[in-house]
Amino acid sequence: MAEQLKNHFGVDVPVTIAGMIATVFPRFPAEDFIRDCLDGYASLELFPRGRKIARAMKRHLPEDYREAAGILIESLGLKRDKAEDSGMAPFLYLPHIFFVAEFGLDHFEDSMRAQYELTQRFSAEFSIRPYLERYPHATLARLEKWTGDSSVHVRRLVSEGTRPRLPWAPRLRAFQIDPRPVLTLLEKLKDDPELYVRRSVANNLNDIGKDHPAVLVDVSRQWLKHAPKERRWLIGHALRSAVKRGEAEALEVLGFGKTASVIVRKVRIVPKRASIGKFVTISFEVTNTSVRRQSVLVDFRIHFRKAYGGASPKVFKMKTLELDGNGSELLSKSISLAEMTTRKHYPGKHAVDIQLNGRVTPLGTFELARA
Repeated sequence: MAEQLKNHFGVDVPVTIAGMIATVFPRFPAEDFIRDCLDGYASLELFPRGRKIARAMKRHLPEDYREAAGILIESLGLKRDKAEDSGMAPFLYLPHIFFVAEFGLDHFEDSMRAQYELTQRFSAEFSIRPYLERYPHATLARLEKWTGDSSVHVRRLVSEGTRPRLPWAPRLRAFQIDPRPVLTLLEKLKDDPELYVRRSVANNLNDIGKDHPAVLVDVSRQWLKHAPKERRWLIGHALRSAVKRGEAEALEVLGFGKTASVIVRKVRIVPKRASIGKFVTISFEVTNTSVRRQSVLVDFRIHFRKAYGGASPKVFKMKTLELDGNGSELLSKSISLAEMTTRKHYPGKHAVDIQLNGRVTPLGTFELARA
């Protein structure tokens, strides 16, 4: 099992933050701050640790929010110069984000300035959300301005911070009901020069599609007109969950709306009796039964047993096949049955299906047992 994230956010974090603040604010009671942070710290998970440090900041920094936020901004390290993430290092600023989210809501301009600086070191996608709820028009107007910012991290904040279903964050219910304000922002970012931003745009559209499948399809069709390859990739990524769900209109957008003229043979599920913690390998051959060349989107599903005794399918991406007339291709994939933070395994029979252009056909079963 992967190491817990909180183990990368240890006692060194409040010590480091105390040193950074004391450098620019010599009156800062660093030892009291550290002692306050570490009281009960070991028992907390990642986000509660961040919030605990943020609340200690509130107690030990000047009471005036503008002054406190100014000190925090002045204490920040160098801006990130890379588009992609830098591991856990930027999480040093998680408490700063929580500080702005919890204590800055009555200070819009000071908090916007703080988030503009913080997102270039970590990400303000969590802290911007309370401002979208408290000040929807003003915050959306600021985000629209930031769509043209020179910083890739500021532009990404626009798309990531407005995701209706951002992981680890409360949902933005207003945008789940009406995504049009978000789509206005995404329109300005759909051809951003950085993949880092375009991927975030795709993830936002993917979120929107879970509540408004027709909106996702309509936007995808519009954006495909005269689309460069980068935007075509974005649309494919945005449609990925809809494709996994086998939604016909989403498949049609990608050119997989027709039933595939194929047969599936040479199915092997090995071992037939698998053990938790090991692997199961799914393999099969797909043959084109037409004399014409076909593109076929191939995925498969395993119906994992649940604790309550039922089963829930998980889709595994395979490949888009380009099959010549009467041509065949053998596909194979090994799936880990190790315990994960995102998936627990339970003994019992597990059904396996294949999805061909979204249409489901049973492949077989395997029995899962404890090692």
